[in-house]
This record gives sequence, structure tokens and C-alpha cells, in this order.
Amino acid sequence: MSKRKRPFDLNEPLRHPDHRKPLTRRELISQGFAAGMGSLVGVSALSMIANTPAYAALAPDLEQYRGPCKLNTGTGRKIPFICIDLAGGANISGSNVLVGGPGGQLDFLSTAGYSKLGLPGDRIPMVGQNIDTQLGLAFHSDSAFLQGILDKAPGIAGNVNGAVIPARSDNDTGNNPHNPMHGLARYALAQQGVDPNVAFGSLANLIGSRSTVSGGNSMSPPVLINPEIPPTKVDRPSDVVGLVNTGDLSSVLGEQKALAVMEAIQRMSREKFSNVNTGLSNNAEVADNVNCQFVKSANIADPANGFSDIDPSQSSIIVNDNGGIFTQAEFDGDSEFRKTASVMKMVVDGYAGAGTITMGGYDYHTGDRATGEVRDLRAGRCMGACLEYAARMGVPLMLYVFSDGSVFSNGMIDESQNGQGKGVWTGDNSSTAASFFMVYDPVSQPQLLGNGDEQFVHQQLGWMRPDASVETGNGFAPANNVTALVDTLLLNYLALHGHSGEFVNLFGNRLGNNLDRYTAFAPLASISGGVIT
Repeated sequence: MSKRKRPFDLNEPLRHPDHRKPLTRRELISQGFAAGMGSLVGVSALSMIANTPAYAALAPDLEQYRGPCKLNTGTGRKIPFICIDLAGGANISGSNVLVGGPGGQLDFLSTAGYSKLGLPGDRIPMVGQNIDTQLGLAFHSDSAFLQGILDKAPGIAGNVNGAVIPARSDNDTGNNPHNPMHGLARYALAQQGVDPNVAFGSLANLIGSRSTVSGGNSMSPPVLINPEIPPTKVDRPSDVVGLVNTGDLSSVLGEQKALAVMEAIQRMSREKFSNVNTGLSNNAEVADNVNCQFVKSANIADPANGFSDIDPSQSSIIVNDNGGIFTQAEFDGDSEFRKTASVMKMVVDGYAGAGTITMGGYDYHTGDRATGEVRDLRAGRCMGACLEYAARMGVPLMLYVFSDGSVFSNGMIDESQNGQGKGVWTGDNSSTAASFFMVYDPVSQPQLLGNGDEQFVHQQLGWMRPDASVETGNGFAPANNVTALVDTLLLNYLALHGHSGEFVNLFGNRLGNNLDRYTAFAPLASISGGVIT
């Protein structure tokens, strides 16, 4: 048992005697001293004037920009994508998502290996025991992630599947380029170059709950970063509403007159800009980009809906004591739920193409198990909320969960109510790390590649040794290379659209020539021609 008399409260910062006092942004987040709060980074030049959306149809002279400015998000969309970045080194493998040997998730590890993953002898997975596969991906039946997902998304079984990737990840460091969002945008923008109707977010390509280059806690691989599309910071409903709030302009003039003013501003800006030479070689491209920012700001919402169409706090699907994803008390009482609701609504509804939700306080090797369990449960509820909202909106979703580092147990048991008789988390251990992703499709359950037993290998991309250490000598690129882990995520995102053949041209050949080895699923049933049908 731990010497600590009580576990940490759900939102209590973690103080480790074997860690220095947290000083950097990353350390403050991972130990729960910073909760990810902040103000919005504006999405367009017009937001500095009035932060204004469209009210009703655009004027005829502006309609011509609907296609070139890619405002048609009702059709031609790419699959919405959400990252959940558990800052600090959370447990994913074993006690949450099962990880096995070369034969897949159910190629069981040793008893000592499972003890290292926090599972005592009576909790180890074996045939018919302690395994839950109702979501396709095999979870431990006592997984706090799983309990949280099913709490918020009880009806998604049959339309969801997933894959786990055992891969080492350094502990307590900024040198983990986990975040794939800039790569997703590279793919989507390349598709727009072929078909201008391809949509990847009507307000912003990328959003994130942190004001960083990646939008999250972990960085993006430098080779993927596009400085022209920094993620817009969104971590609460007021940030979302801030994107479409007309302020005094609408209240003084009325919504229709406000729209007329906004359109007039766009026309004046367009005419003035046409006479300006920026001195840049791509002057025309810059002018088109500025023009589109004005047009987008005049094309977002309908006055009949007010802000209810974009404000998660006004959505009865998201917040409702009678059948909402969150009750009013849950939503009002937990900033992580408000953050999740804000990001998931923007991404699933098409206002953003991809988003990152950073959750702090997952450096929970606190000498007990209860602290980590209650935080994992909340993270699972946030995962479930994203999947459930996609299900209610009838939209596919790819959800990626990762953490910078991992933890291990020395076999001591926490018998407290929240400890549930599981192994205490003793310290950091990068060799027990893993990431996983889940895919929801409203048409049918995503199908693994291959046939028969071969499918289980695609459900687990890589494997662990019997002692629960990631096998790094198997030639499997992501096992000891986080950039290759991101490449694997990107390949799988392209594969869901039927575009895995475009991977090498976009991202290089760091994964080698056998891309099927790194691919979990066939294209989704809801995808045709590389877009959502």
C-alpha cells in the first residue's frame, strides 16, 4: 500500500518528490497545475472588427466566392478527427486497452508483465475473463476508459472499432512529436487542390485547447508543421461563440442590417486590396486569402438560430438533463467537459476539420491507484462524449488518444474504493507506453484488413514482450520513433478515405514499402470518392 493517506482529488495538482518543481508549460499541465484555460486566437481579419458570421444567404456578388473559398461544408467533407492528449504519461496499455504479443491483443503477456501494467493475478486477461470487445477494440473489462466511454456513448457498439499501437514515448519531455493535426491538414489541402469542393472546416482547418503550434500539449513533427494554418485556440463555449459574435453591431442595427454592413466591408476591402501591392511574389494568392476570410465571416450562421447552432452550451443534444450527453450540472461543474463539448461540436459539425483536447494531470504515479482511476474515468467520458455526438449527428469520426510517456506498477495493491484492488502506479516508464484510435461510422462497423486470425494483427499495430515492454527489435517503425507513430496515424486516416496510395507522395517513405503492415481498417462504408457521402 502507498504511504500516502489519501489519493489526490480529481482536479488537485500532482506534486512528486522525485520531480523538480514544475516550471515549464508542459510540466504545469502534466502535473495538473495548469488546466488549459485561455482566450481565443482569432480566426480571420474580420474578427478584429466584429467577429461576425453570416446571417442568411450571401448577397449575389458574394455567392461567386462560395466555391473558391470552400464554404460548401455540407458535402465533400473529410472525416472529422479529434485528438485527446493526456498530458503527463497516462496508463493506456493493459489496464485500459489490452496489448499483447505478436499475435495481437489476445496473445497474452506474462503474469509479471500484467502486474507491471497494474493488473494483479486475479485481474489478468485470459480466455473468457477480464476482456471486453463490444467496441471492437479489446479493453480490459475493468478499464476506466471503457467505463467512461460506455457511460456517455452506451449505444455505439456495432458502429465503432479501433486499433492500438504499442510504442515507446519519452516521459516528462517536450520531445514527443505526437500530434498529427498538421499532417491531416496537409492531406486535406492537397485534396482541395484537386477538388475545390473538398471541405476541411468552414471556420478553421485546425483547432486546439492550447495556444501552441500543435494546438495541444505534445508538439507536432517539425517536418509536418505548416505555419500558415496555426490551430485556433478553443477550450470553452465562449471561445466558440466569440467566433460568431457580432457584438454591438447586431444589437444596434439588427441582424439583417448587420449582414449588409459586413458585406459592404467585404466589398470595400476587396476593392482596396486589389490596388495594393504587398511586394510578395504571391500577391494575388494573399489577396484571395484575405478576401476569403471576409467571406467566411459572412457565411456561418442563420439568424433564425442565433448562436444556438454553434454554441455547445445551447445545444440540447449536448447539454440536457433529459437525454443530453452531459447534464447541466456536469457541464457547469467540470471545465474538461465544457472544453470537450466545444471542440467536438466544432469538429463534428464541420466548423473545424480537426481538433485537439488537452487534459492535464495525467502524470499520476502518486503511489496509489485511485488518483489515476478517477482521472481515467473522466477522460473516458470525454472520449465517449465525442463518439456519442458523432453518432447523434450521423457523422463518422476518428478519435486518437495518446500520452507523453507512461507508468508502471511495482505490484503493490490499492484496496481503496477507487483503487479497486489494482496495482498502484509507482513511477514513469516509457517502455509500457501505447496509443490507440477509435473510428465511428454511422453506416456500419469499420472493417479490419485481412481475413480470419490475420485481422487481430491489424487491430494491434506492433506488440509487447511478455514482460510488458514494447518490442523495439521487430523492425516496426513506430515502436521506438514517435514521428513514425504519427505517420502511422496519418496512413490510417488516409486509408479510411481509400487514399493510402497517396501516403508516400505526401509524407515520404519512413514506414517502408509494406503499408498494409501499418494499416488497421479498410475504407469506411460512409466514404465514396474520398469524402463522406
